[in-house]
Amino acid sequence: MHINDFALDWFSLAGKNAIVTGGNTGLGQAFSLALAKGGANVLVPSLADDDGTTRALIEGCGVRYEFMTADITTEGVPRQVIEACIDRLGSVDVLINSAGICPLGEVLEFGRDKWDATVQVNLTAAFEMSFEAAKYMVPQRSGKIINICSMFSFLGGRLSSAYAATKHGIAGLTKAYCDELAEHNIQVNGIAPGYYATAITANTRSNPESSRRVLDHIPADRWGDPGDLMGTVVFLASRASDYVNGHILAVDGGYLVR
Repeated sequence: MHINDFALDWFSLAGKNAIVTGGNTGLGQAFSLALAKGGANVLVPSLADDDGTTRALIEGCGVRYEFMTADITTEGVPRQVIEACIDRLGSVDVLINSAGICPLGEVLEFGRDKWDATVQVNLTAAFEMSFEAAKYMVPQRSGKIINICSMFSFLGGRLSSAYAATKHGIAGLTKAYCDELAEHNIQVNGIAPGYYATAITANTRSNPESSRRVLDHIPADRWGDPGDLMGTVVFLASRASDYVNGHILAVDGGYLVR
């Protein structure tokens, strides 16, 4: 591409069809809305009930929203999700692996049950969703897979050993899939959010001491807002990022530099 070919419509997602796992709650909802604002239709597979809030937000952007009650850790369900996106929307152009859990516990109390559940949701389900999506993206010679990583893709995870292990793993999966799929014009990247003001962090933020401990590590000196991630999602899902591949983009207010 020549530099004179560049235009702002490279960031447009008009006509694209996307899947966002767990995309009707938390940061996943922000990812879904970002894609919709960019012009993409969105299918959300989730175990969390859809109370209509996400539908209203997405359809308010003038695009289609499809919800699917689905446990993506169950064998065969990831394939059903991909097929549902194609049947209902016409194609699968963008996949965001956003669903995740983070059970906490000290090393001597964190047993195999918590470990297996975390690996199944955070890593195995993301692999299976990507595997099934790739089957369609390779023949169409286009596609975007965006894995939601974490600060713990780079750091240790006190009280969250399984979460840290799976987030290191999803970063590795991102790079491995890039290495094979890039030649098919498929971009596979990751986003590593820092510390965000969501329901999951409510207890930490409500305690002045623990909140200050987090903020002392963030040069921006504030908790992230889900909206801070939306531009990154649109960029990585759009044509504007066609030569960005195998990269883990930290959106952390500078957390990793301190």
